[in-house]
Amino acid sequence: MRIVLFSHPAFLPSQSMPRYANMLAQAYRARGHDVEVWTATAQARKWLEGTRWAKWAGYVDQYLIFPRQVRKKLREQSPDTLYVFCDQALGPWVPLVRHLPHVVHAHDLLALRSALCLIPENPTPASGRVYQRYIRQGFRQARHFIAVSGRTRADLQEHAGIPLDHIDVVYNGLNQVFEPVPPEVASPLLTQAGLPDSERGFLLHVGGSQWYKNTVGVLKLYHHYLLNQQASGGGAPLPLVMVCPPPAGRIAQALAELPAGADVRFAKGLDSPTLKAVYATARVFLFPSLAEGFGWPIVEAQACGTVVLTTDDAPMNEIGGPAACYLRRLTTAESVDAWARDGAQQLASMLAWTPEQRQARVQQGLEWAKRFEADYAIEGYLAVYRKVLDTPII
Repeated sequence: MRIVLFSHPAFLPSQSMPRYANMLAQAYRARGHDVEVWTATAQARKWLEGTRWAKWAGYVDQYLIFPRQVRKKLREQSPDTLYVFCDQALGPWVPLVRHLPHVVHAHDLLALRSALCLIPENPTPASGRVYQRYIRQGFRQARHFIAVSGRTRADLQEHAGIPLDHIDVVYNGLNQVFEPVPPEVASPLLTQAGLPDSERGFLLHVGGSQWYKNTVGVLKLYHHYLLNQQASGGGAPLPLVMVCPPPAGRIAQALAELPAGADVRFAKGLDSPTLKAVYATARVFLFPSLAEGFGWPIVEAQACGTVVLTTDDAPMNEIGGPAACYLRRLTTAESVDAWARDGAQQLASMLAWTPEQRQARVQQGLEWAKRFEADYAIEGYLAVYRKVLDTPII
């Protein structure tokens, strides 16, 4: 199969999508396919790098110069080439190949939903709304999509008008092997990272500084967990490990308001072995996101043998499945303290499981996580690609 992957430019701040494109390219080449990656390069931007005009020069590279290069390259391609867009945000390039076999990978529509004023927690300025409209006008001209979740599939239909029969769902595959880590292996890694190392374990959150990660909510939940421990005389509370950027703003304020006995450790930039050790040692993984495109950490934690408490909303409940435990989504109309008190009660019930109850839930999570192995995702993508190539262009 001849595959051309369209990827985000390397000069953009976020590198997650270029890494995703490279991962696909390597996996497809390993299976014997002919793969090429196309993307815009910094031609106008290189002259203005470091200035306030660099962003706008990047738009010139992406939406004026690169399309001319693509039209020229298309004249040299074989008619059975498949054109794959690694992200729906590359929508402005879709019209270039709408008359040729193509597929768009859709990860999440959070930016579009925000631009449509559907997410009150994340208002979008006027310029962002215009840009998202431009992206949507492009990708809605595509005829074939792969969505990472049922939620993304539903969002494509509802907010972009894409017919459901044009969308296949293929869950993301883990980009590395996550599995339980024996205590004797985890212990020195935790010690080296300055993290708690005891048989009691700790509570864990893995996230970022994005609005939807609900980091303040995690700290408020921990706050009420501490109060419950003090009121019940339940012994020393567990520490909380936060694998995310250092606290600032509202997060720092929530941290400062924690009652006596709080033990919060922030960690950032952990290598893969240490991150797996952190997952495997945690008693409960807290992931009460307000929204996600997929929710990688849910599966990573389950694959490492950790029980998960996440949000009862798609896609979190879709990805966590029957193995996870759920709490309701925090809304702007609700007091964060009321929500956190309920969450702390759910956390307490999980911590009170018998060893047999806990092990049963851990085993359920391990089995559930197998459906997100990388090979399943790659083979799922290729199956859709073959179907598209076999579908006549109308």
